[in-house]
Amino acid sequence: MTDIVDELKWRGLFAQSTDEDALRKALADGPVTFYCGFDPTAASLHVGHLVQVLTMRRLQLAGLRPLALVGGATGQIGDPRPTAERTLNDPETIAARVERLRGQIEPFLTFEGPNAATMVNNLDWTAGLSAIEFLRDIGKHFRVNKMLTKDSVARRLESQEGISYTEFSYQLLQGMDFLELYRRHGCTLQQGGSDQWGNLTAGIDLIHRMEPDAEVHALATPLMVKADGTKFGKSESGAVWLDPEMTTPYAFYQFWLNVDDRDISTYMRILSFRSREELDELERLTEERPQARSAQRSLAEELTTLVHGGAQCAAVIAASKALFGQGDLGELDEATLGAALSEVPHARITEPAPLVDLLVEVGLAASKSAARRTVKEGGAYVNNTKVTDGEAAPAREELLHGRWLVLRRGKKNLAAVEVTAG
Repeated sequence: MTDIVDELKWRGLFAQSTDEDALRKALADGPVTFYCGFDPTAASLHVGHLVQVLTMRRLQLAGLRPLALVGGATGQIGDPRPTAERTLNDPETIAARVERLRGQIEPFLTFEGPNAATMVNNLDWTAGLSAIEFLRDIGKHFRVNKMLTKDSVARRLESQEGISYTEFSYQLLQGMDFLELYRRHGCTLQQGGSDQWGNLTAGIDLIHRMEPDAEVHALATPLMVKADGTKFGKSESGAVWLDPEMTTPYAFYQFWLNVDDRDISTYMRILSFRSREELDELERLTEERPQARSAQRSLAEELTTLVHGGAQCAAVIAASKALFGQGDLGELDEATLGAALSEVPHARITEPAPLVDLLVEVGLAASKSAARRTVKEGGAYVNNTKVTDGEAAPAREELLHGRWLVLRRGKKNLAAVEVTAG
């Protein structure tokens, strides 16, 4: 298990730990139980959370025992954001989200064998706790001057809005989580992102005060930032979610397929389970033939399969090929086709119109004369069939699933028309 530290470092997943030598010794003495927490502040995890979920999977494969915590208690408060106070959700909403997030995390972990994973909820040890008990038993061991040094707290204190006592107390709750998991499950390692370092160490400090002989550790992974400086996990349409109803499998696949060449090597190491030799080969291919996007395709296929399953991954790959004339559009199911076409420029009409009008409507041509020129030069396609008469309107029988037309100009310029019922 000590090799996992070197593996994490090679993959760029080791930002800092409380004591690396002590952690290596604990891993050598093993077995080690660790935990990582996820708050249900949204209805789904997003790809930023995927770094932590896959790191949990990696640690379990190395022999550690994972505890996956979904915060039914902390989710009702929320970790302080650097910019503004969170909107509090009612307990029923949080409870429903807890179940959704559990369902997203569980497929990545193994719940059988000597290091079987366990799902935990911090509402189990906070629901019956009174305010007086919490302040006497937990709050007594925290020092306000140290709590004020946390980055998000410090930024909020400098802002006009300030910070509520509710969000300020979040550190106490997360610290108590580590203490409870240490006592209940023998958990001695907490894993999280480097932006959580203050919360991770708060739990260690609390355990040392209340269990002086305990040896516990924290391990932080680095925050992922795109080469252009924007936040990882964001697409043009917003966050990339793991829930297929919030981000379709097609859009999820396309997000990874469109990763910047400057980022793909980093993402592959952090997120892929391929061997070093395979990753080295993909890096070489990216350098020599970046236009082939071999690494991006590999990562898109691997992660789409992990998150959405092999059948969905095969469907979106088929859709990607078919849209560009390398497959039969008619073989795509309606949901996959609709998801794919939602990612390209599209227009809604009530009746099929002449192709030259449609090309202008969806932005594939600047004018009717430009559209006619495209048709004349052989560059206009409807449902992957070259069109020679731009003045003719597609027949209703040509509509895919009775509603869609896929328009293409040249090899790469796509758009869609949805014909509605009027």
